[in-house]
Amino acid sequence: MADPSSYRPKPGQIPDSPGVYKFRDEHRRVIYVGKAKNLRQRVANYFQDLANLHPRTRTMVTTAASVEWTVVSTEVEALQLEYSWIKEFDPRFNVKYRDDKSYPYLAVTLNEEFPRVQVMRGAKRKGVRYFGPYGHAWAIRETVDLMLRVFPVRTCSAGVFKNAARTGRPCLLGYIGKCSAPCVGRVTPEEHRELAEDFCDFMAGRTGTYIRRLEKDMMQAAEEMEYERAARLRDDAEALKRAMEKSAVVLADATDADLIAVAEDELEAALQIFHVRGGRVRGQRGWVTDKVEAVDTSGLVEHALQQLYGEERGDAVPKEVLVPALPEDTAAVSQWLAERRGSQVSLRIPQRGDKKDLMATVQRNAQQALGLHKTKRASDLTTRSRALEEIAEALGLDTAPLRIECYDISHLQGDDVVASMVVFEDGLARKSEYRRFQIKGFEGQDDVRSMHEVIGRRFKRYLQEKERTGEWEEQPTDTATAGPAAPAAGPAPTGPVPAVAEDAEPREDDGRPKRFAYPPQLVVVDGGQPQVAAAKRALDELGIDDIAVCGLAKRLEEVWLPDDDDPVVLPRSSEGLYLLQRVRDEAHRFAITYQRAKRAKRIRTSPLDDVSGLGETRKQALIKHFGSVKKLRQATIDEICEVPGIGRRTAESVAAALASTAPAAPAVNTATGEIIEEDDGGNS
Repeated sequence: MADPSSYRPKPGQIPDSPGVYKFRDEHRRVIYVGKAKNLRQRVANYFQDLANLHPRTRTMVTTAASVEWTVVSTEVEALQLEYSWIKEFDPRFNVKYRDDKSYPYLAVTLNEEFPRVQVMRGAKRKGVRYFGPYGHAWAIRETVDLMLRVFPVRTCSAGVFKNAARTGRPCLLGYIGKCSAPCVGRVTPEEHRELAEDFCDFMAGRTGTYIRRLEKDMMQAAEEMEYERAARLRDDAEALKRAMEKSAVVLADATDADLIAVAEDELEAALQIFHVRGGRVRGQRGWVTDKVEAVDTSGLVEHALQQLYGEERGDAVPKEVLVPALPEDTAAVSQWLAERRGSQVSLRIPQRGDKKDLMATVQRNAQQALGLHKTKRASDLTTRSRALEEIAEALGLDTAPLRIECYDISHLQGDDVVASMVVFEDGLARKSEYRRFQIKGFEGQDDVRSMHEVIGRRFKRYLQEKERTGEWEEQPTDTATAGPAAPAAGPAPTGPVPAVAEDAEPREDDGRPKRFAYPPQLVVVDGGQPQVAAAKRALDELGIDDIAVCGLAKRLEEVWLPDDDDPVVLPRSSEGLYLLQRVRDEAHRFAITYQRAKRAKRIRTSPLDDVSGLGETRKQALIKHFGSVKKLRQATIDEICEVPGIGRRTAESVAAALASTAPAAPAVNTATGEIIEEDDGGNS
């Protein structure tokens, strides 16, 4: 007997969407299938105290060894998928359907002179139009009851029909307007068959025409002041809308198609495939793969097609394959699929309608699968420990690097050069200790010099903190030629450090300087040999020799060590490489975010920002008084002094600042020859 807590998913892993879930035993056999409006709430109910569970439910959860789920967009889709899985897996704990009765269908007997709408089970008959399946017969009856207001088709049995025809009196439904009463000749057989065909068209998904027609008739009746008729038409339209929700199908009947969706990031991709046969979801497959080559979405789709149909023949290859992106050589792939099927195969991207909606559902499942995969890898303690051990072994470290810092440089064509520092402790991001840097030592683009400056500034502050707290003693001046002595081994005491915009030193609550974090066991830089050498040189200049340094080059995901001519190549499946990639990508994201914010702020600056002591209120007063920066630049000091709140010294500072930023010549639109006026808002 298994302990349900051993395989209980975390609440955050389970989506709060409609879906279908499966419990599997230790041999991977499906033992229970269920559906839910909210997967998170329903699945969580199975993991409460065993004493509170129904005995059969308790037996099921203690027999199971795992649980998995599939997200759908509506409850109807969940019902249909639940049916497909129950028929496919025959789970032992789905007692309700052990009598081998089939699910009920809504059927229209078009093979009769007067077609009848009814509930049918069992083998399908020739000449009968089927819709469904449904989970319960009462669900069909509710749908039919709503639709008979608009499509009063016969629903009575053959005996009742013959008896009404013999007596000349219709049944109750004929009297209340929910049957057109063909039994007594109120409509001809042709008119009744037309009603039945309209009923089928609506159930097949062609709903818009009928609702628009009813709404048009309703508006016309209202204009003619036939308000009772308009009210009936209004109620009919509402009934059809409610019926649409109850009788929605996944795709048009008799549709055979496979839908493939891809969710991806720079490192991995998740593929989900829904197999639709006869308009119903008959199965679902999916897997997560490492992107071991530079491949885009179309390439991933092509690989998926090869994986799916490489050994398939005939009807196993459907008539339609719907994908999010077409392979680069679409014609060749389509021909290959057609040869395997033996007839034409349509390979395309769904653009509208039910197929596009279902593709969105498949895409959500792919996103969920990728997110769950990443969550499991990042949060699993065993996996993180293995990753850190692999890094230590690959880099020749004495111990696993429990604290890793990663640095990245970001700029836009040499402007707004910034750097980021991210921190991972025990394999998890510690965002409270992230830091951002502005490059101050030089102008222009030089990633190597920037990396040297950032590493030097970060660890110089660390050494200053060690000195302040007395954790190491400074060497005599005459012997400290290369910088302060190496700090004592072991990290400083830790504590919460608030995130700051740049590398200004954080402060304690009492105003005293706070240490700039504590030293990592491993420094990772985004780049190859030059960046690694620059980082190592910065540490050497400070006399720090007990911190390992490596670089991760993006092109081939190679790990570079100082003074090594050849990189360390970790296996693509290595958890250590995966962790280094996550650290590097997080540093890249953090740097780009800061660089973009800095650039946006620079674009919004004004020449008045450089005036010392001039706040936002007085800047707005100056612009309001003169109308624009251009007119303010032309004003004299005395005229500036006329603005309320502006003294002579401030006026002189404003005039000097504007004079220093005055354009050398007017800007000209080279296409029209117009002189471009300066922005009246004060931006430059």
